Amino acid sequence: MRAAAEIDPTSATVTNRRISLISIVITAFQTVTAIPAPSEAFLACPEAAMGAIGNPHGAVGMGRRSGPFRLALLDPGRRNQPQHRGMNMSNYGGHANAAPSKLFLPIVLLAVFVMPISISGTAVAIPAISHDLGDNPAGLQWVINGFNAAFAIATLLWGVLSDRIGYKATFVTGVVIILGASILSAVSNTLPLLDFGRILAGVGGAAIFTGGGALLSNAFSDAKRARAFAFFGTTIGLGVALGPTISGGLVEWIGWRGVFGLFAIVMILSLLASPVVPSIRHERVPGQKAVDFSLLKNKLYLAMVLVPVASAVGYVTVLSYLPVALSAVRGQSAGTAGLYMLWMTVPVLIGPMLASALISRFKAIGPMTMINIALVSMVLGDVGLLLLSPDNSVWALVIPMILLGFGFGFPIGLLDGEALAAVPARSSGTAAGVLNFMRLGSEAIVVGAYAAVLAALLRADIPDAAAARATAAGLPGHALQYASAFHLIVAVMAVVTALLVVVINVLHRSHRNGTADTLPFEEALELRVDPLA
Repeated sequence: MRAAAEIDPTSATVTNRRISLISIVITAFQTVTAIPAPSEAFLACPEAAMGAIGNPHGAVGMGRRSGPFRLALLDPGRRNQPQHRGMNMSNYGGHANAAPSKLFLPIVLLAVFVMPISISGTAVAIPAISHDLGDNPAGLQWVINGFNAAFAIATLLWGVLSDRIGYKATFVTGVVIILGASILSAVSNTLPLLDFGRILAGVGGAAIFTGGGALLSNAFSDAKRARAFAFFGTTIGLGVALGPTISGGLVEWIGWRGVFGLFAIVMILSLLASPVVPSIRHERVPGQKAVDFSLLKNKLYLAMVLVPVASAVGYVTVLSYLPVALSAVRGQSAGTAGLYMLWMTVPVLIGPMLASALISRFKAIGPMTMINIALVSMVLGDVGLLLLSPDNSVWALVIPMILLGFGFGFPIGLLDGEALAAVPARSSGTAAGVLNFMRLGSEAIVVGAYAAVLAALLRADIPDAAAARATAAGLPGHALQYASAFHLIVAVMAVVTALLVVVINVLHRSHRNGTADTLPFEEALELRVDPLA
């Protein structure tokens, strides 16, 4: 039977400050309904989660929460098996406690790798796409934003559907959708057709994240699960970091269609290997909410939810459109711009590990301190982008880009762990869904707003409408006008991010001062751990 885990409040406070990269890959990509949330003790002790000796909490696995989550026992004959209870083990060779195939994890990671590249790398191809398919601003905007918006909305939908059709079916369906969408994008001869392909890809990408994350959470246990999610997070980080470089190289060597061709090849490989993916399904309790925005009444949780919103304004927009700016203002090719973006993307890989090390080493540094350092770094990085001009050396952007990269990387894991710790354990799945919806939704909105405002500013500054559209697409010829519009936008971005920093800290301080809606400590640390898990 399930028992509540006992946690000393002092110990919980200390260990809560040591949440590392593992927590984002376990929590940030949980869907609203699909993944059982990990216990707080599990998240708070990364060494034990990675299989190291000396876990002060003992052997704590991924506890199954009380509340709306329960596992569906699809094979009654295996009711007493100690692991994988409630899962369809038909692909495990007929043994309920058998390990999944060694190919299972690489297959999921291979498919997942395409998702961040599709976000961070596609922008590099925009100038080449505009040369072939036209420079309509709205059409080009949806090459990027169509994927982001569809991904955000479909995340909620797949969270509901995956409980009904199973996680393997969700994952494989996503692979098939992206395969078709990538082929469609690669052969598109008009912008509307390409945009439709990108929207389809966003829907498929959400299915891959929903199904893939749920499969990893349920197919592995304890240290193996932690390692699987660590690889999951590293794969996402590598995709973000290398996306512009990979896409830039493909555009230079093959053309922009090669970017989508690569996506299709990866999906074919994933589809061919999909028979080794285990079949697992979670049952939804009648009346369970798919998403509950009432959690935003909790000021600490709301403060943490606003952190990725600030990151969307201060970082994701620049990640999406700085390659276009480098092309328009500095005349950089897709390959050169992709390589130059490494200054901004590599720190995303380093940031989470550095933040975790600093928090573990120095008692004066806690998660909120690192989050504030990150937010201030993004503000300074955005201000530093004002140095982009036809006259200044492009190397003047290196420090601002590094600041932006660390600003985005430092909170990875920290904010997700803090957000889920702010709500009762029974609400952690829903809390993760709201957090991810706000994260992805804000990215779609701000990226779209950037493109729309930039196009409007250039139309006002360049009399020739055709030249204005070409400049917005990143084609050289009106560097001063593009730089002027870019400066105005990044200045506004810096101000908005700074305002969000203030709001986040006001909410956090209100929580610390013991406002009425702050959750009791015992409720926030509520755990349900299955001793047989």
